[in-house]
Amino acid sequence: MSLTNPRVGFVSLGCPKALVDSERILTQLRTEGYEISASYDGADLVVVNTCGFIDSAVQESLDAIGEALAENGKVIVTGCLGKKADVIRAAHPSVLSVTGPQAYEAVMGAVHQFLPPKHDPFIDLVPAQGIKLTPKHYAYLKISEGCNHRCTFCIIPSLRGDLASRPVGSVLTEAENLAKAGVKEILVVSQDTSAYGVDLKYKLDFWGGRPVKTRMLELCEALGTLGVWVRLHYVYPYPHVDHVIPLMAEGKILPYLDIPFQHGSPSVLKRMKRPAHAENTLERIKRWREICPDLIIRSTFIVGFPGETEEEFQDLLDWLKVAQLDRVGCFPYSPVEGALANDVAEPVPEDVKLARHERFMTLAAEISAARLQRRVGRVEQVLVDEIDHEEGVAIARSKADAPEIDGNVFIEGAGAAQLQPGQLVMVRVTEADEYDLFAELVVE
Repeated sequence: MSLTNPRVGFVSLGCPKALVDSERILTQLRTEGYEISASYDGADLVVVNTCGFIDSAVQESLDAIGEALAENGKVIVTGCLGKKADVIRAAHPSVLSVTGPQAYEAVMGAVHQFLPPKHDPFIDLVPAQGIKLTPKHYAYLKISEGCNHRCTFCIIPSLRGDLASRPVGSVLTEAENLAKAGVKEILVVSQDTSAYGVDLKYKLDFWGGRPVKTRMLELCEALGTLGVWVRLHYVYPYPHVDHVIPLMAEGKILPYLDIPFQHGSPSVLKRMKRPAHAENTLERIKRWREICPDLIIRSTFIVGFPGETEEEFQDLLDWLKVAQLDRVGCFPYSPVEGALANDVAEPVPEDVKLARHERFMTLAAEISAARLQRRVGRVEQVLVDEIDHEEGVAIARSKADAPEIDGNVFIEGAGAAQLQPGQLVMVRVTEADEYDLFAELVVE
């Protein structure tokens, strides 16, 4: 145990948006003089930021709380599962405190109660960009909380509330501080990036002395001036997204869109109550690629949604064949407690869900392999993530690859092992498989 400043251990679970919540709490802890412990036994207490989106995430969170209690004994719980405090206390009645998502002040209040700070403002310094849990060369930038949609399979609005956009001046100041700190890639995250600013009626704000509207297009334009990679996640295919594509074609932000289409059958999308489900998404994708031929589209899908027929599933496969998406994830439907989808139709048998998942991913892998093969021989800029010194290989990502969810570019040959994480380098693609590229350094 610390003889000077109190030490807090931290366990962060869930999506990138939850990771940003963890970073905010950690930043406040450091601002108030707390030290962060990398181990249970070195901590005076432990904060666990939980996920509660699907049943497997709930169990993972409960297991993490149990492990922290067994290893340390003093545990504060926060995050999405915190909205179900009765579930947490039924499993672990000895936790010190339970709070929901975005409850930064309540978390700090619990920390103060059970571990009072010893703060010296003359020696406790926190960098302007805050404390980050990602590598130094990339960071997540959360632009809003909550969501106004009521998709039947999702309980996020009940966990995180309606859309609440951050003022654009605050967002851009954070992004600017990240760039000044050496971050090479900013990943914009929210529940619905396309809806940014709707709740604020696109209010005019100020950044660097100039007016900027709190709206997706103006945010992207401003981020594009920072000289770093800017990657957009959780974008819905609304018509106004068309105006962002030219920024990608001009190289101001990355030619990458993460759009959770979820399905290709109109009838399934109607049961899901997906926003923009009536839009002709295939036509929109075609138009986007005409404007920006290098555009990469990643998406996630649900198979085995309640009531999904073989015909509807085939509609999804046919849709994917036409859409030719570059990066795809797929999940068999998992009933979430409190989700309306559980009652919209009869559940699909588990064996049918798993078989459809396999058929879907087989097609997706074929499309991915073919699209990656087209890039063999091209010279591309990549961002180095890490070095495998044993193999003499640098593991990097292209503009088409978000960290942890997409593929990698493995740089082989002369000079690869001498590269450093965070370097932007030019490579020539030499080979491709279903998900990854292999390349060699281009000597300038």
